[in-house]
Amino acid sequence: MIALPNPYQLLHLETVDSTNEEAKRMAARGELQPHWIVADAQTAGRGRRGRAWQSPKGNLMTTVYLPSRIETVKAGQLSFVAGLALAETVDTLVGADVSVAIKWPNDVLVGGAKISGILLESGAGAEAHLDWVCVGMGLNLAYHPDDTPYPATSIRACTGRAPVHLDVLELLAAAFDRYFQQWQKFGFSVIVNKWRKLAYNLGSEIIVRLEKAELTGVFEDIDETGALMLRADDGQRHIVSAGDVYFQSVVR
Repeated sequence: MIALPNPYQLLHLETVDSTNEEAKRMAARGELQPHWIVADAQTAGRGRRGRAWQSPKGNLMTTVYLPSRIETVKAGQLSFVAGLALAETVDTLVGADVSVAIKWPNDVLVGGAKISGILLESGAGAEAHLDWVCVGMGLNLAYHPDDTPYPATSIRACTGRAPVHLDVLELLAAAFDRYFQQWQKFGFSVIVNKWRKLAYNLGSEIIVRLEKAELTGVFEDIDETGALMLRADDGQRHIVSAGDVYFQSVVR
């Protein structure tokens, strides 16, 4: 049994459709205890915008279920909390010789290649609050996909060995709880400041693909809400709250 911060409980499943779906079932049952849900394998893993997330045995597939009254407008900030926790965990696993960074909004990169993904979902509550939030996290430990729009990697590819997923969950849960408490106590600004120090290619030219458009310009910063600030080629500043970021050298 792994050690989790109080008051989290562990739900360890051999196989599940997705750990986020299991969190939703917990919410439907009215579960009031926060949980870390981890699966050895997923049959229907999902990433952002409904994309499939490959979930082979040996990687970490987990969701933190938070049955908390969180303000609706602040819920998205938890993806930045999770991004910091994943980045710290990856940094611990790969060591100081490899660069670990975060590509906006929350993809952790090792040597410029994606090693993790985050999917945040929630249940509407009353009075501008949510009844629950779940943050799904996938971390490539043993395997990574080859045919992806953005280069991918794994801990094994970086270090030559794959750690046990439950051991990694223990590291991740501790890091998440620490950043979550900082967020609750000091607000989002402390998270933004820490995130900014890990931002990948801040100040460089990027491509942002929106649902119906594409923007090119310089990644200037992120604002106090976590939105990306882009200075377009025509000099106009764009505030982007949702989109996919690419860099010229890796566009496919």
